[in-house]
Amino acid sequence: MRIALFITCVNDSLYPRTGIAVTRILERLGHTVEFPASQTCCGQMHANSGFAAMAGPLVDHFVATFAEFDAVVAPSGSCVAMVRDQYPRMRPGDDTVAAVATKTYELSELLVDVLGVTDVGARFPHRVTYHPTCHGLRLLRLGDKPMRLLRAVRDIDLVELGGADECCGFGGTFALKNPDVSAAMLADKCDHIDVTGAELLVAADNSCLTHIGGGLSRRAAATRVMHYAEVLAHD
Repeated sequence: MRIALFITCVNDSLYPRTGIAVTRILERLGHTVEFPASQTCCGQMHANSGFAAMAGPLVDHFVATFAEFDAVVAPSGSCVAMVRDQYPRMRPGDDTVAAVATKTYELSELLVDVLGVTDVGARFPHRVTYHPTCHGLRLLRLGDKPMRLLRAVRDIDLVELGGADECCGFGGTFALKNPDVSAAMLADKCDHIDVTGAELLVAADNSCLTHIGGGLSRRAAATRVMHYAEVLAHD
């Protein structure tokens, strides 16, 4: 199987270790991960802000870049949701677009549904709690796939997060356009995190983790944030 890594803009610019972690996990399982250097933005920010026409060339470029691969994996529920949910609606009747959308996976989907793996051979002796981000929870319907992967990690102390299915308040430009509402939602999320006593909050989207991490930092909380792929990459 030819697997391509779509790193996404946020990870490429701010969190390169997440992409390295995804590659390390898959290589540990015996797979080769390819990285098409011509990849760019998926167009989510443009489309979600009402600029669908500007997103169009990015959609076409993504499809052309990844069409030759058997699977595309991305450490971002929101970007995968863009490809799977919006691409077919932006290019109705285009079989190539539909095919690329179908074979684009968030990491836990690729591991659990496609490769049939829940134990990736990780060890992480820390107290961890998991936040299911909105795109992963509601559009991709990841369910408990990330939690199944985390439960299989040796020596992890995985604790439940209260109000886990509530939005953290980020929502891309929502946080910019509605700062007061966003801040209130973030405060609720941070309150729930504080109760867990976790060393780390993990999630499938570094964009949401940036928002939550900022809130935790401002209240001088002991909990740090990390993409769950980086937990799975430990051995």
